[in-house]
Amino acid sequence: MTHEPGPLSDDVLDRVACASLVDAMGRTHGHRAHILSLVSPAPRRLFGPVATVAYLPYRDDVPHADFGDLFTQAMVGRAAGTVLVLSSGGYPDASHGGGTKLSRLENTGAAGVLTDGRLRDFDQLADYGFATWCAGEATMAGGGTAMPFAANVAVEVGGVSVFPGDYLYADASGAVVIPNGSLERVVDEALKVEAEDAGFAQEIAAEDGTSAPEP
Repeated sequence: MTHEPGPLSDDVLDRVACASLVDAMGRTHGHRAHILSLVSPAPRRLFGPVATVAYLPYRDDVPHADFGDLFTQAMVGRAAGTVLVLSSGGYPDASHGGGTKLSRLENTGAAGVLTDGRLRDFDQLADYGFATWCAGEATMAGGGTAMPFAANVAVEVGGVSVFPGDYLYADASGAVVIPNGSLERVVDEALKVEAEDAGFAQEIAAEDGTSAPEP
């Protein structure tokens, strides 16, 4: 897996946040793009192009896909810095992986993993170099509840449609999914949002500093 230069520098990413990117998506597109209620064993920013693995409710009468095989299919040919997105398959409280299974991300230089399901082994995941965001920690394996089924297909995560090749940004406030073709436009708009907010803050500070006390 090769390293390719990302479309955004760290300097630009440092100047935007999830909230401003969500506002920018609202100005640019008309669909829901934000994902809420995520937690992390070691909160850090996550950004990169998306690869997906879709989960479905478990069935015992169909051939079972191996997560390792689907991971390889999802990540083959992708640059380091890819974000692996796992759909919950309708079971957000079930485990969709753990520290051992997800060590593959460390080996391939992925930026991180995001799922609206739960993950196990938070202590182990916190020690990896990639970012992890999910619905919470699980203790029981979830293989009998939800099963990995397909790689690099459109998935639904937290009420948002996510397609392979989209860009995903996540921080402690939530996540936002940005269509590939709109990335630069959305980021430019997010920088405007940040500048507008800074201007409003200065206006409020000036008002507070010059307002006369009530008699």
